[in-house]
Amino acid sequence: MERRPNVLLIVTDQHRPDHVGFGGNPVVQTPSLDSLAAESMRFTNAFVANPLCQPNRCSMLTMRYPSVHGTRHNGIALDWDANTFVRRLRSTGYRTGLVGKGHFQNFELFPDIARKQFDFSLDEQARLSGLPGTNNWDSHESIERNLVEHVIFPDDYYGFDHVEILSNHGDKVTGHYVGWLRDKGYNWHDIAGLENAEWVLEGWGEVRKPKAPPELYPTTFVAERSVDWIKSRSADEDPWFLQCSFPDPHHPFTPPGHYADMYDPADVVLPETFNDPHRKSAAHIKRIVGQRGNMNDTPMLQAPNEHQLRHALAFEYGAISMIDDAVADVLAALKASGQSEDTIVIFTSDHGDMFGDHGLILKMFTHYDGVLRVPFTISGPGITPGESGALCNTLDLGETILDLCEVESYYGSQGLSLAPNIADPSLEGRQELLIEEDQIRDGLNAGVQPRMRTLVTKDARITRYQNLDHHDLYDRAKDPDELENRWADSGSVELRREMGERLTEHMIAAADPGYRPNYIA
Repeated sequence: MERRPNVLLIVTDQHRPDHVGFGGNPVVQTPSLDSLAAESMRFTNAFVANPLCQPNRCSMLTMRYPSVHGTRHNGIALDWDANTFVRRLRSTGYRTGLVGKGHFQNFELFPDIARKQFDFSLDEQARLSGLPGTNNWDSHESIERNLVEHVIFPDDYYGFDHVEILSNHGDKVTGHYVGWLRDKGYNWHDIAGLENAEWVLEGWGEVRKPKAPPELYPTTFVAERSVDWIKSRSADEDPWFLQCSFPDPHHPFTPPGHYADMYDPADVVLPETFNDPHRKSAAHIKRIVGQRGNMNDTPMLQAPNEHQLRHALAFEYGAISMIDDAVADVLAALKASGQSEDTIVIFTSDHGDMFGDHGLILKMFTHYDGVLRVPFTISGPGITPGESGALCNTLDLGETILDLCEVESYYGSQGLSLAPNIADPSLEGRQELLIEEDQIRDGLNAGVQPRMRTLVTKDARITRYQNLDHHDLYDRAKDPDELENRWADSGSVELRREMGERLTEHMIAAADPGYRPNYIA
């Protein structure tokens, strides 16, 4: 190649790897993503560093664990001066764009919960030095702020020199989408949200058909604006990086128009573990399952009944098929612009969703595969299609992009490039993965702000909960569906000891490496 490759990073939100056709799903229709996967190196053991939106998206950007970059859970804006792989690309001449959901700063949801949990009398502004010239450095992605003003982003927003942001999910998205609607002659307040929905599932308002038709839905905004950005780069001599970031299929499940009617709830296939009896599960899981069908509008782990799950799946599949059509438009524009042969295309998501596995839905306070694993494909110049079973995680995405673009990384990155695995899919790579999760709300009834740490290997998983006596231990080699928690089993003492030691080693290794000493003393 005469120049370094462009990179198109397509990111969906809360999207499991088996909720696409190429992931083995027999119902959902994703021909565009399936075609892209057929041309890609597919990583079938891709995990997250954290199964929540904001911390894991910041890990994707910084290539560092949440406990290191500081955005430990939703509601903590990423430090303004954080090093990111996008800033590295930009510093070497790349044009960089973000269209869609970023979630590197706060949406500003549920402030009352944070106020009850933390001491806001202590001054933190010395650390949060922020963006020069403004007191709103951490509110660029605020849902409410974007409703009342067209937020102007700085020239370097964590490395992005062009930003068209979306905040929130489903039919409640704000951001630059609000102005886009206005330019088309529509008022956000007249078409958004539960109050304007055309149909709502009885007993659970998170499943609904929105008033906005497909041509006015946020997915169309992401596709249309991404297409325009790609077209505008066709005459550039400089390479570019674009994150095309859809806020769906994250709940609320609100596919518009014909996408809401595309799948019959009777036709969806329920997970084999839906009726897991949870004989040895942690107390908080038993408590949630004991409240089956009692659903609410929070993002916290819940237990739907079969009727609720079938409708949620049908609507989520509709949202995914709409994204698939949008991806087709973006890839068609890339090809029409003459840039497809010079562009690496990556598809992934920020985390998964339980979606019926073990009788649960959504996320938080559990580390089953449903929330930990994501789809991950890479195609482009010099990449031979294939499949790799190597363990990899969110931290590795940026390192791989830098490597493929021949850009040096930076000190403090905790990711590993997957370029060797692309060249040789038989390489093993990592032997285990660390997953972190911190929360604000005490969904564990542990009496402290919840913290969970997990180590995953191909053969086992251990999850420790702070301030609890009962934890998770699964022998994935013998029990791949994780139906039998072996934490208290006398026959699993050796597995528990081994996995506990390996978890400790990885937690030690994950401590902040971000500052190099200049001298010994």
